[in-house]
This record gives sequence, structure tokens and C-alpha cells, in this order.
Amino acid sequence: MFNLTVGRSVAGAAFAGVLAALAVTPSAQAETLKLAHWVPPAHTLTASTIEPLKNGVEASSGGGLTIDVYPGGELGRGPLEQYVRAVQGVADITWGLQGYTSSQFPKTMVSELPGVLPDGKAGYEILWDAYDAGQISGEFPGTVPLALWLSEPNIFIMKDRDIRKPEDLKGLKIRVSGAAAAAVIEALGATPVQMPAPEIYNALQTGLIDGVVTGASAVTDFKLDEVANSYTIGAPLGRISFYLVMNKAKYDGLSDDFKKAIDDNSGRKLSASAEAGWNAKANSTIEALKASGDNTVIELSDAEIDAFGALTIPVTEKIVTGAGAEDVLATMSGQ
Repeated sequence: MFNLTVGRSVAGAAFAGVLAALAVTPSAQAETLKLAHWVPPAHTLTASTIEPLKNGVEASSGGGLTIDVYPGGELGRGPLEQYVRAVQGVADITWGLQGYTSSQFPKTMVSELPGVLPDGKAGYEILWDAYDAGQISGEFPGTVPLALWLSEPNIFIMKDRDIRKPEDLKGLKIRVSGAAAAAVIEALGATPVQMPAPEIYNALQTGLIDGVVTGASAVTDFKLDEVANSYTIGAPLGRISFYLVMNKAKYDGLSDDFKKAIDDNSGRKLSASAEAGWNAKANSTIEALKASGDNTVIELSDAEIDAFGALTIPVTEKIVTGAGAEDVLATMSGQ
């Protein structure tokens, strides 16, 4: 009887010890990351970027590492403050546009300029090439980039204005997302107005701006077809760059298994998914605009494209030289 009791006591103590060890082993503890952004759940971002990351990480970690998503500015509404929210740990992961805080990303912004993306290469590839070469990595302090990618080509989205040649823009107020697009619009003789995407609808509706330069996907994502009625496709206007970043201290504090779950479902793989989603939405949007019957969709001829390019392409060299980013341009353009 004495031996049996002792045996049970020892076994019970051993089992309790195992439980205690598990309770304090970081790799065994479930963790949840907060991912914040400022657009509605129906935005292209969800299916192209958030769901692949969330589903992939949770599957790879066996459910041990989960991601809770806070859309529509639930953790802070300002689109311009998204990067800071990741650095400060308000959210563990945030999405945003480099152009909204262009001064932080002078070399990354080279990717947005006309003529930089080579034919046959994806936007995310040139961004990661420059990042891996150490040429733009310093512009992402305090974070680990999970995805970097470019939008589809920018187009003109106008209200009651048809744009067929550069002269059509003289004196107009055109919304842009960042410094690169602003320089392009100035070269065309218009006045750039920088504002976050959620403000475009009202600005276009009320006449605060005459038009917008951005990708066609924004027409659907922000319902711009309700206030715009003329679209010009083909002018070399550059693109828009995006990031999905994670707080570096949070990433560093994860177990090796959880870090691997993040690594296996981010980087170029996630960036490719994001960019494909933007391009697919842009293509379907343009087809819908053509089919609607109540829009003017202008597809520029080669000669008309060249007329715009004569003014916009030189902007690229000027900005690259001013930023001392010749090495970045060489990497991104494959030189």
C-alpha cells in the first residue's frame, strides 16, 4: 500500500511538472497577432494578401499562431499612420502605401516612376531585388516587411474631362498618392493634390479635384465609378507601391517554429499573390467600365502614349539623380 501511494505521488508530481514545463515553454504557447488596415473587408487587399497570410500561417503552425484582422481603421483610422502603428506595436502587422509618407521611402519610391518596371518582370520582384541588395532595406526601420509589391499601371480617372493629350491637363487639379506621382503630374502641367484614397470620392464629387491618377482597381475598391465618368488608359504614369510590415520586436520574440510559419507564407510568395490580385481587379474593372455604356474609356494610341512619355519619362531620371538612387534604378530596371 505504501509503495503504491508513493508511486502515485511520484507519477502525479511528474505529470504536474510536465504541465508546468509546457506552460512556460514559449514554443508551446499559442499566440495571436493583430493585423490592422484602413480599408473595408471587401477591398482587394483581403483576398489577395490578408487571407493567404492568415490561412497559411495558421495552417503552418498547426493553429498555434493565429492572426486577428482589424479592418476599416478599427485600431486607428489614419492611413498615413499605418507604418508608425506597426513600429509602436499598436498592431503587430499593418498595411499601407509608401507614397503616403514619401519622405521616409525616397529610394523605394523609384519603383513608382514611369519606365522603371522592365517588360516581363513583376513589380514585387524589383522591390525585393532592391531590398535584398540592401538598397532600400534601411527605409523600413523597426519592422520586418512581409510583402512589398506594385499596383497595376496608373490611369487617369476623371469627372467630366476627357484626357487625350498632355494639354488636356493644363490647370487641372489631380489627386495623387505620393511624391513620385506628384512630380509626374507637375510635368504634365497640372496641379497635384495629395490625399488618402478614402477622401477621393467626396473630393471628386464636390469638385475639389478634377481627376485622379491611380490604378484602375481603385475604381471598384472605392466606388469611384459613381462620381467619375471618363478614363484614360496607356499613358506612362508609373504605379503605386505597397507594404505589409510586422513589428520587428514582435517577430524576433516568436518561437523558431512560429517565425518559420511567418517566413514560409510571406516575402516574395505573398507579394506575388498581392500583386496578382491588384492586376486581376484592374483588368475586370476596365472591362466593366467599357461594358457599362455610360463611361468614356480612352485607350491611347502609340503616338499619344509617346506624347505623354516625352514629358513623364524624364521625371524618372531627375528624381533618381536627386535622391542619389542610381544603384536602385539599375537594380530595379535590371541593368
